[in-house]
Amino acid sequence: MKHLKALDVFFWKYRYRLFLGIVFIVISNYFAVLAPQVTGYVFDVVQRAFGIEQKKTAVQYDWLVKYFIGFAEQHKGISVIALCGIVILVLALIRGIFMFLMRQTIIVMSRHIEFDQKNQIFQHYLTLDTNFYKTHSTGDLMNRIAEDVSRVRMFSGPAIMYLINLVSLISLSVYYMVKKDPLLTLYVLAPLPILAVTIYIVNTIINKKSERIQALLSDLTTNAQESYSGIRVIKSFVQEKAMFEFFDKNSEEYKSNAIALAKTEALYFPSMTLLIGLSTLLTIMIGGIYAIYDPAGTSISTLAEFVMYINMLTFPVGAIGWTASMIQRAAASQKRINEFLHTEPAIGNPAQAVKPALEGSIVFDNVDFVYPNTGIQALTHFNLHIKKGQKIAIIGHTGSGKTTIAQLLLRMYDPTVGNVTIDGTNLKQMDLQELRRQISYVPQDVFLFSDTIKNNILFSPPAGGEVNNETAVKAARYASVEKEIEHFHEKYDTMVGERGVTLSGGQKQRISIARALAKDPQIVVFDDCLSAVDARTEKEILGNLSIYLQHKTAIIITHRIFTLFDFDAIVVLDDGKIVETGTHNELLSLNGLYAYLYEQQLQQEREES
Repeated sequence: MKHLKALDVFFWKYRYRLFLGIVFIVISNYFAVLAPQVTGYVFDVVQRAFGIEQKKTAVQYDWLVKYFIGFAEQHKGISVIALCGIVILVLALIRGIFMFLMRQTIIVMSRHIEFDQKNQIFQHYLTLDTNFYKTHSTGDLMNRIAEDVSRVRMFSGPAIMYLINLVSLISLSVYYMVKKDPLLTLYVLAPLPILAVTIYIVNTIINKKSERIQALLSDLTTNAQESYSGIRVIKSFVQEKAMFEFFDKNSEEYKSNAIALAKTEALYFPSMTLLIGLSTLLTIMIGGIYAIYDPAGTSISTLAEFVMYINMLTFPVGAIGWTASMIQRAAASQKRINEFLHTEPAIGNPAQAVKPALEGSIVFDNVDFVYPNTGIQALTHFNLHIKKGQKIAIIGHTGSGKTTIAQLLLRMYDPTVGNVTIDGTNLKQMDLQELRRQISYVPQDVFLFSDTIKNNILFSPPAGGEVNNETAVKAARYASVEKEIEHFHEKYDTMVGERGVTLSGGQKQRISIARALAKDPQIVVFDDCLSAVDARTEKEILGNLSIYLQHKTAIIITHRIFTLFDFDAIVVLDDGKIVETGTHNELLSLNGLYAYLYEQQLQQEREES
């Protein structure tokens, strides 16, 4: 239950709805417990008609029932029975109205809390750092914001409503039962302690099983999500059967645990029915014996009232198990939600964040970096000074640390040792969003959203600039994808499908480039973004970029050597260290790693031609 304290802020936010809901529940139950008293009065009237001696019980009735009895006593015969029938119907209608109102407050409140909680979780997800997403599966993230929040809503709505209903109805019923016949009440409620012990034991089991089931559901969701995303790989390697067997195994484990939980929960309802039936039996048996041997002490009307009270308690007492199960499941789900909400991002804004307008002078000062999740040393004693407006190429084998440079520049990670500065300001002192807003980044792994081409290009509009179709067209022209877009049936309004699945690899890369160019920043970082385009298109894009990047600072990370682009400097990385620096001709004259990579590239081009 301690995990559910996180919901207190939402209950306080919607306190008026919660308060009104509690009031409506109490009022509806108040009118509910009046019906047995009116029914008891009917039995008294019938007994008097047959001349049966009876105890004077009017003093034990509620004041409202007393008022009605005073009015009914002015009538005789069948008219009294008719009045009682009308009153019982009116009481049922009034109770129904307040039950409607309690649902409109409590259940609607739970929907508001669900909405707020999903927004809270999603907003927190957006603040978490890159390393968090590398160590947690998408399926688990989705399960916590969907399935877990849904189970918490069952607590904030139905569980609370039934719990308040249970407490108020039992309190009112027991109050009037004790007022009518304390000894008979004691006998009738004797099975309830057994009920409480049963609930405690079963709830402990349910809590443990619920946590296990939620973890298994996350694994199952992750398995399905990865299969959907990698369906082309699965089909190309003819692994449909193997993936189904893997999913079936996870599904079977989830099913087994879910069925085990259902069997445990199934103990509740027969137990509730048995104990309620036992209470009814005790009422009829003990009350009947009293009525036979002492008609003036325990009347038939008292017996009728107690039977109605017990039957009235059947649903709320039976719902104890259901309510307790919902609370236990919600606690298990909220615990999983809290684990993420209490996770602090490793990369965050400093207390006194600065927001400078970046011009493009970048310095990597003696930077070492080790990836926290793998322990791999990506950069070692890395020093690089890029002046404003320079075009720098960073070249090296796969795994040499090229992409890490881009990650550090965007502050997806902080250096393990050393500092990265722009225009003399340490990145750790800058406002994180402002930093990233002023840098365009084309990632190595292209990602397009399930939206139109235009919206993908204009995903991040230029600071202070207007977003219009011309911006998207201009960016597409620089990225050499304008002609192909124009040939699409819907042109820039063409939907690209999930992750851009409807486009070719080259088209996705170029749209990703256009997205970066449309942002129009002073610093642009390209991370191996031309690997999927042909030689002619590559030449065209490089020609466009040489015009676009004239007054901008650009870092082009690549494993290929672009001889058609006039770089101010080329940095050659190997095993996280700078091994060579210079222009194209200077590096060739060194006859080192750069010359070797260039020779390998020329040989490959000759073989392909």
